[in-house]
Amino acid sequence: MNPAVLDFSKNYFELFDLPLGFTVDAKRLAERYRALQAVTHPDRFAVAADDEKRLSLEASTQVNEAYRTLKDPLARAKYLLELHTGDPGTDSETSKDGAFLMEQMELRETLAEAQTSPNPRAAVATVLTHLAEQSVALDKDLAGLFAAPSPASLDAARELVRKLQFLDKCRRDAEELDAAIDGHY
Repeated sequence: MNPAVLDFSKNYFELFDLPLGFTVDAKRLAERYRALQAVTHPDRFAVAADDEKRLSLEASTQVNEAYRTLKDPLARAKYLLELHTGDPGTDSETSKDGAFLMEQMELRETLAEAQTSPNPRAAVATVLTHLAEQSVALDKDLAGLFAAPSPASLDAARELVRKLQFLDKCRRDAEELDAAIDGHY
């Protein structure tokens, strides 16, 4: 495949020859990524004409962006919202679920207290486990909502994406704290 043949009008699912939906076959995604990179990578066009080099770089960049998006559940959900509604939402949107927000505040307090707890690593690990469990549950719900997209299911999916954003931010903070704890022990 010549990079000039790569159809830039395809959405990421089409590019990777995957069904449009939240659930993605990770093995197939990785296989397709390797196949696309094998034919679009700029190193293959090092001695080619400038136009071919440029097209190769554009194609490789699109393949990399598509892969990162489809591999990451939060990015994939936002991309699906954009495909279905034209609006992926923003990172600054907040959840409207009061109970969820209270739970997130409690997790943040637990993280803050972890630094001074007798076993800070265990406290952080508990938070990370809880966040992972919540993410898995939200991913399952998103798969169902995107399986039959309707205005109501897409609104519900948007709310779950907001929740996933909170979980993702909290996970990153917990991982940073865990790394900082590793540096002290």
